[in-house]
Amino acid sequence: MTDPRAPQSPFTPSPVLPATLEGSAKLQFHCRKGIACWNACCSNIDISLTPYDILRLKQRLDLPSSQFLGEYTLPYEMEKDGIAGVKLRPVEGGTACRFMTPEGCGVYADRLTACRYYPVALLSMRHQDESFDRQVYAIVKEDHCLGHQEPRQQTIDEYRQEQGLPEYDDLARGWRQLILKKKSSGPTIGKPSKRSLELFFLTCYDIDRFRSFVASESFASIYDIPDDEMRALLEDDLKLLQFGFRFLRQVLFGEASIAIHAGAAAERQARVAEQRARIEREAAERLARDEEGDIAPDF
Repeated sequence: MTDPRAPQSPFTPSPVLPATLEGSAKLQFHCRKGIACWNACCSNIDISLTPYDILRLKQRLDLPSSQFLGEYTLPYEMEKDGIAGVKLRPVEGGTACRFMTPEGCGVYADRLTACRYYPVALLSMRHQDESFDRQVYAIVKEDHCLGHQEPRQQTIDEYRQEQGLPEYDDLARGWRQLILKKKSSGPTIGKPSKRSLELFFLTCYDIDRFRSFVASESFASIYDIPDDEMRALLEDDLKLLQFGFRFLRQVLFGEASIAIHAGAAAERQARVAEQRARIEREAAERLARDEEGDIAPDF
């Protein structure tokens, strides 16, 4: 029995059990229609979307990516002054998922990564001295969920396979690696510019606008992409999305994997040098003005 005189924590207990697990760990869980908590987890959502989630849903709804983002999502900062994430917008004036029906998920074949994983939490981690990410898991146990009491047991890997998650994880890996790299790099790469943040959002989430950007003359004047590869990128959303992750690694972290026209590279270096010289010149002029202002008139 809990001692009523004991001090109470002001924080809501986390439903994520603290132990990290491998894919071979056992999971006892089953969600089924008819269980008393049916649809409870869909009635109060806080779901982040991966780029592949957005791609699947905008294709299912036959919407341009910009329209899907405006109608069905909300942007948020993953960290202060950092890169953006996207969450699913709930019903107007409420907290329920817009795709929830009495029968269950209305977009079940294209349901989100987070929904497929529940009640497992995916934890991607990377040490600063490592070039790869580690994938481990944790179990989420919420008071309303009765699925943990169902007599069905399998490994986490078996559950992931059943939920179609290997494909979802594979196609979102490049995005997760970008996020991990940004977080592990910390202050060494400095605060991202507004342009970098906008480019990250465009490339990861607004695939149709990113396609227009890749097809533009300005893009072609810088990047040297063979015609057959360019055609494939412009015709295939998945190939374009994976190319986008490469593009961001090159732009944000200098991991060159996309060829640049020789003339464009030289022009870019000259432009950077000119910008650096201008900044230094303006700083020197400000310093000179400040020093002049410090000299009092001699009357």
